[in-house]
Amino acid sequence: MAATTPRPEVEAYRLLRAGRYGDALPFAQRAVAGCRVCHPAHGLLASILVELGRIKDADAVVEHAAALATGTADAYDGLAYVSMGLGRHERSNRLYRRAAELSPQTPRFWYNLACSERSLGRLEAAEQACDRSIGLDAAQFPSYLLRSELRVQTAEHNHAAELRALLARPNLDERAVFFLGYALGKELDDLESFDEAFAWFDAAARARRSRLEYDVAADEHKLRRIAQAYPLGRRDPPSRLESSAQYVFIVGLPRSGTTLMERILTGLEGARSNGETEYFSKSLLAATPAGTGDIFERAAAADAGAVGAGYVRLANPDAGGGIIIEKLPMNYLYLGAIRRALPDAKILWVRRSPLDSCFAMYRTLFAAAYPFSYDVQDLARYYAAHERLMSHWRELLGEDLHEIVYEDLVADPARVGERVARHCNLAWTDAALDIRNNASASLTASASQVRRPIYGTSSGRWRRYQRHLGPLIDALRRRGVALPADA
Repeated sequence: MAATTPRPEVEAYRLLRAGRYGDALPFAQRAVAGCRVCHPAHGLLASILVELGRIKDADAVVEHAAALATGTADAYDGLAYVSMGLGRHERSNRLYRRAAELSPQTPRFWYNLACSERSLGRLEAAEQACDRSIGLDAAQFPSYLLRSELRVQTAEHNHAAELRALLARPNLDERAVFFLGYALGKELDDLESFDEAFAWFDAAARARRSRLEYDVAADEHKLRRIAQAYPLGRRDPPSRLESSAQYVFIVGLPRSGTTLMERILTGLEGARSNGETEYFSKSLLAATPAGTGDIFERAAAADAGAVGAGYVRLANPDAGGGIIIEKLPMNYLYLGAIRRALPDAKILWVRRSPLDSCFAMYRTLFAAAYPFSYDVQDLARYYAAHERLMSHWRELLGEDLHEIVYEDLVADPARVGERVARHCNLAWTDAALDIRNNASASLTASASQVRRPIYGTSSGRWRRYQRHLGPLIDALRRRGVALPADA
């Protein structure tokens, strides 16, 4: 019996998962050829085009598919996801809403819509969508966490009792514990029940860590090798890219204030943000030569002009003017390569006091990133390795590395904001400080917080949990991290 030939969309998906984007493309094109109805394969085709760096073509596929006769909810959900990655957030929102309307009994479509509403600052609509998701399926655990994060909970209006009851059920798996535990910890923190809040943050972090295969030593090695690949005496010829002055990279650890800095800058005329993309790392990897040496040595030898040109094709496909911001915190790993490929780009490093920084990460459930944040020993080791690499970049880049202290930013945002704007060649206006009026989307863990006025109450927040942070404090001190005398 002859083997069954897989459907073209199945083969396209298999090749996409394998990273064989060029091979996947013709199968995806064949899957949608002649389609008069919006089909899930349209989103698959657009995703492949994005991976190939064909941003305009991907956008055109989404526009074409959305205009076809009505298809399945999954088709619009896929188009919405691609649109979100392309920075087309209003279109993404419309498509997520269409999926939920076509299949209103499917809880994940309401959760996806809730995430989209939050990204656009529509927090009440997001909460309503979370409630729809939970009402359809009480095991939609991500919806509980998202709902808890949408606003500051009050004594009169919170979900703490509901979350406690859910967590008291027998035989909960780790996934339920970490979603519900972070949700309850966040609400209890709002209610100033700090001891109980920490107990749930700790339980949730341990549950999350139990599902990860992670060794912090591998990251310590990686950060050490990156520094070695860009020695202080090295003087490589930079790229001659003429337009690199329009790019601004905001880097730092997660929850360090990078999103706040982005919101202030995008409140100024002539500035826009791509959000948290991997455009630079993809461009660097694409230009990294094969041959001897490890990936760090070879990446440091990549042709600077090719890296810069590849980045610009992804980051600015329409060749538009103005300042373009990249706000992926982990771009701090690539500062040596960024300086070579985009010699006139501005690099902003937002740093926060170590204990506030570490505790803010520890109490946050991230998606697939930052696996070091769920164990205090891992967290201390990673923080110290990060600090060493940033010290290296400070020596290597000198004044090209513009440092912003989070505590200074929230204490005097007008002074710090104006200084940063001037550094980025942007005209300053105090109106940028009213970040509630900034309508641009935010997909970060701070997406709800940046819809409130700038506040400084998170500075020194670790002290509310000091009695529980002894192991973290000891671990940081053992690794030479400078801490307050009263810690």
